[in-house]
Amino acid sequence: MHLSELTGFDLGTSRVDFSADDAILYALAVGAPPSHLDLVYEQDLRVLPAYGCALGLWAVQAAGELGAYDRTRSLHVGQSLTVYRPLRPGPIRTHGCVRSAFDKGRITIIEIEVLSPSFRAVYTILLPGIGGWGGDPPARSERPAPLVPDWTGTVDVRPDAAMLYRLTGDKHPVHIDPVVAAGMGLDRPILHGLATLGMTARAAAAAVGAHPASLSAAQVRFSNPVYPGCEMHIAAETDRNVARVEASVDATTVMSGTFTF
Repeated sequence: MHLSELTGFDLGTSRVDFSADDAILYALAVGAPPSHLDLVYEQDLRVLPAYGCALGLWAVQAAGELGAYDRTRSLHVGQSLTVYRPLRPGPIRTHGCVRSAFDKGRITIIEIEVLSPSFRAVYTILLPGIGGWGGDPPARSERPAPLVPDWTGTVDVRPDAAMLYRLTGDKHPVHIDPVVAAGMGLDRPILHGLATLGMTARAAAAAVGAHPASLSAAQVRFSNPVYPGCEMHIAAETDRNVARVEASVDATTVMSGTFTF
C-alpha cells in the first residue's frame, strides 16, 4: 500500500474487552495515588476516561501493518479524546479508520480515528524522513495565546514508568529497547505519550478541583520526549472546568493542550 491510499481507509471493527484489573493497572501506570481509592480498588471502581486512548491503539497498530510505512519508526505527536459515557469493565465495540494523511515535504502526518459508544479518540502519528509523495499539506493552525498559569504542580515520573505503562497495551519498542530508541535519535527509551497525557490529566483535574474520572475531553500535542525518572512541571490556566496546560521537564515543554472536566 502507498501513503496516498491511506486517507479514508477503513480499518474495520474490533471488540475490545477490559477487566477491573486492567483499569486499575492503567490508573497505577499514570500514577494514581492511594487517596483516589476508587481508581485503584474494584469496589466502587471509576475508570479513568483517558484509558479509552489505550483501548483504541489496535487501530494505530492496524494502520502500521498496512505496509505504507514502518510502524516501529513512527512517533505519536498528538491526541484528542471525547468522552460520551463512563467506561465500564467489559466488551466495547470500536471502529477505526485512517482519517487523513498529510505530506509536509520531509515528514508525513497521519490521523487515525477510533469511534465507540463510550469515546472518540484521534491519534496523530508522525513519520520522520518520509514525505514528498504528492499528498496535501495540513491546514495551517493558529498559534495559541501564551499560557497565563494560575496553578502549578509537579508529577514524579518513576524510572520504570515506561516499563509499567507498556503493560496497558502499547508495546512499541521505542519505550523499552535502547537499540530502537538510539536508531530514532533518542538517548534512551522514552515514556509513552499517552502516559504523559494520563499523568497530566490527573494534574489538570486537581487544577480545576475535579475528580480525574470526570474528564470529558482532551486535546494535546506532544512536542518533546519524556525520559522516565524525571520530574514534570505542570502549569495550568483554568476557567471553571477547563484547564489549558503545559507540561515541561527542565524548562523544556514536552506536552501542551486542553483538558475539560
